[in-house]
Amino acid sequence: MSDESLRATLTPWLRLFGRRRQRLVIGVALLAATLFSAVGLLALSGWFIAASALTGIALAMGLAASLDVYVPGGGIRFFAVSRTVARYLERLYNHDTVLRLLADLRGRLFTAMARLDDRTLARQRASDWLNRLTADIDTLDSLYLRLLAPPVVALVAVVLVCVFLALWVPAAGLALAALLLPAWIWLTVGQAWLGMAASRRQVEHLQRLRSQAIESLEGMAELEAYGSRGWHRRGFHQHEEALRHDQRRTGRLAGFGSALVNLVVGLGMVATLWLAAAAWQQGTISGAVMVMLPLAVLALGEALALLPVAFTHLGATRGAAERLNAVEQATSESGRRHDSLPEGALSVRLTDVSLHYPGALSPALQNVTLALAAGERLALTGVSGAGKSSVAALLTRRLPPSQGEIAVGDIPLERIEEQSLRERVAILSQRIDLFQGSLAANLWLAAPGASESRLWQALAWVELAEWAESLPHGLDTQVGEGGRALSGGQARRLALARLWLRDPGLVILDEPFAGLDEGTVSRLAPRLDQWLKGRSVIYLVHQLDGGIFDPPGITQTRRLMPVG
Repeated sequence: MSDESLRATLTPWLRLFGRRRQRLVIGVALLAATLFSAVGLLALSGWFIAASALTGIALAMGLAASLDVYVPGGGIRFFAVSRTVARYLERLYNHDTVLRLLADLRGRLFTAMARLDDRTLARQRASDWLNRLTADIDTLDSLYLRLLAPPVVALVAVVLVCVFLALWVPAAGLALAALLLPAWIWLTVGQAWLGMAASRRQVEHLQRLRSQAIESLEGMAELEAYGSRGWHRRGFHQHEEALRHDQRRTGRLAGFGSALVNLVVGLGMVATLWLAAAAWQQGTISGAVMVMLPLAVLALGEALALLPVAFTHLGATRGAAERLNAVEQATSESGRRHDSLPEGALSVRLTDVSLHYPGALSPALQNVTLALAAGERLALTGVSGAGKSSVAALLTRRLPPSQGEIAVGDIPLERIEEQSLRERVAILSQRIDLFQGSLAANLWLAAPGASESRLWQALAWVELAEWAESLPHGLDTQVGEGGRALSGGQARRLALARLWLRDPGLVILDEPFAGLDEGTVSRLAPRLDQWLKGRSVIYLVHQLDGGIFDPPGITQTRRLMPVG
């Protein structure tokens, strides 16, 4: 793949990094200060030691000689302290910057994933989506800390040291530039070229291994029952061996790059020492300067040593970026949605709508046409598998129709802006999604700006306020992962409380009181009916007059039949 392709792959994430441009510049400055102090410390220490020795020899020979030890001694102390302080601040600051960048990346990716419809999500395993949100994002942390800042600082350091040498011995500066600049190009471009394929494959191998490990643990009983554990384990070991092979290859390439750094820095020192010695013999420089110049070259090894490993694994960063770009591209059409839904109750219209799940033998819906005027209530009935939940998924844009047209509020569904759709269309499904957090946090998902008093009103509306007040931590009580700390009835009422906090124009209710006892339903049903006034409502029920709750105010009924 071309350099243009690599640039196009990384550009979206570089733009995201650009939002923190000031922090990135400060981080590069701290890295440069650390390297500058290291070069200054080694070079000045070499000069001072050599000058002190030569002065001592001269005094021993009875010659008149003097040496100011205070200025170079102070310089050495300055470089020693500044190197330590700059290194500490650089590590602290740059790692904090990387953590902030990772938070930006995860927030952007989670937003993109939240826009994906169920069909797109079903094409990948849950472990793969988790991989992208965690491992792939973590792989991108090398983009700034290892692939952007270090090569820039190393190049600047090489150029400055070459200029410094040229001030004393022009030939030494030119020789060092001729040696180190091509080496810098190889350590960046060459190492990346050699390791691109192997390091890129490592991302794919790791993803497969994680997925297979999860499958093995989740399906252990089935694998054991069908005698397939050995077959599954052999596949696992094959991916492990492929990963190990690529890791060995990238390890050898990184080792080659590190050896190359030592070689070129060593050759640079030898060449500088030889040319400096010739200049000393000609009397153009002092003996102390002759020692100082090669030691300044030696300090460049600290900057160049960071490049081989980072650029050998550039393919892994590229592979992770490509996988994340695929998520971004899957949601790119949302940028073309600009229409907002009107206030008040919303009309609904489905015209010849069909829905066929990938791989399914028959369509879930076929040529469905229905119309709901603003403020009306529709009861959508049918046996399990008739397509009631599919209609709800279509109206909330969790699934795209295979054919036909859908309009909400007289606006084609595909043109409605994402935030407007989520604010104006609410669904209460049989599955209750609660997140590991407090009662308040789970309620704020529905209304982020709601006050605590508003949250208490919502809990009182579903008869949970008294229970919540009896808890030691009140609204700060943790509900557990998936709401495990709550009973099924409490989870259902908490979902109803979230619905009450919203102000939608269309409400889709799938068995809203499922799991609640008859007494609780008899008290909550009138409250729900009152809250629904002035809104369009679609009830999803198996049949009317078949349970403890009969939807009130129904203006029309539509029965769906299974297709096929």
